[in-house]
Amino acid sequence: MGEYRGADFFELDDLLTDEERAIRDTTREFVQRELIDTRAIELHHRAGTFPVELAPRMGEQGFLGPTLHGYGCLGLSSVAYGLIMQELERGDSGVRSFCSVQGSLCMYPIHTYGTEEQKQRWLPGMAKGELIGCFGLSEPDHGSDPSGMETKAVPDGKGGWVLNGVKRWITNGTVAHLAIVWARTPDGIRGFIVPTDTKGFSAPLIEGKFSLRASVTSELVLEDVHVGPDALLPGVTGLKGPLSCLSQARYGIVWGVIGSMQAVFDEALRYTQQRSQFDRPLAGFQLVQEKLVWMHTELTKAQLVALRLGRMKDEGKAKPHHISFGKRNNCWAAREVAKLGRELLGANGVCDEYQVMRHLMNIESVYTYEGTHDIHTLVLGEHLTGLAAYRG
Repeated sequence: MGEYRGADFFELDDLLTDEERAIRDTTREFVQRELIDTRAIELHHRAGTFPVELAPRMGEQGFLGPTLHGYGCLGLSSVAYGLIMQELERGDSGVRSFCSVQGSLCMYPIHTYGTEEQKQRWLPGMAKGELIGCFGLSEPDHGSDPSGMETKAVPDGKGGWVLNGVKRWITNGTVAHLAIVWARTPDGIRGFIVPTDTKGFSAPLIEGKFSLRASVTSELVLEDVHVGPDALLPGVTGLKGPLSCLSQARYGIVWGVIGSMQAVFDEALRYTQQRSQFDRPLAGFQLVQEKLVWMHTELTKAQLVALRLGRMKDEGKAKPHHISFGKRNNCWAAREVAKLGRELLGANGVCDEYQVMRHLMNIESVYTYEGTHDIHTLVLGEHLTGLAAYRG
């Protein structure tokens, strides 16, 4: 991937700690070595498979649940976590999604809302990448509106629960060892840790994706799934539980898509400098320079947003609307940057010899999942006006 001119236009490196810079550089080297130099990500993208063999290696690097304390986790700053997500998505959004789901959507609720016994049972293995988790919230008919959830959990009369329902668009589902399933109970929406080998649980793979091809996406089908009292996450009731997890993951996306922009911009800059038309490099034409400058500007602005948001998060000041701002702005910018990058590479831009088309395909999912652009617009609209436009 290499460095490009203007990689740190406002010298943001000066605002990072030595530890944060070291973690970023270590992650970048890992991605280069494991995904890019070996062409592994290109081959997995073609095959529509996830490099599951990387899970324990990512665990060894501390990429899984890195902001959590104890249980084999590193307790890093939010900015350090963001830089890890940035570098992973510089390689591929699917790889970043795996780590994001594992840490923010699965380990975080166990760590935050679970019992000590649940933490001891699950978190060390998840931190090592030996146990893989998935997060069951979205349903076939309830994506942007989780309050319409139809999955139910009813008491079995013996202290345990019986779960029935279907979840959809679940990252890691088919390869997971446990699922964090959110279900409607007589007392409200609750979270459950469901081992995926439990009778009645299945996770069929969703086939035919043209986006996030190097990521496992599944349904979760629960048919009279019996779990014991130790499955319930006791520390939270209501949508606050899953939405707090999504805030953690959305924050990671704010940083992750910067890595996608960096990969695309780097490739477009090198390509237009090296390819000549009409006896001069493409980069010497005004229209090409205008596109490169626009891409670089949006990338730089996204870096500023992410860094400020990360510092606010570490200070306990970041609110959900701040995260919505970051997710909305940075995903939109990454989508537009990928479009322009594809244009600048011409016909070569649609071939997987280059990265840009893979990033363009991936951003269509990242732009949509964990709150669409429009939903985050309405979150910000409610914050500004005090009026919730998405409620009747």
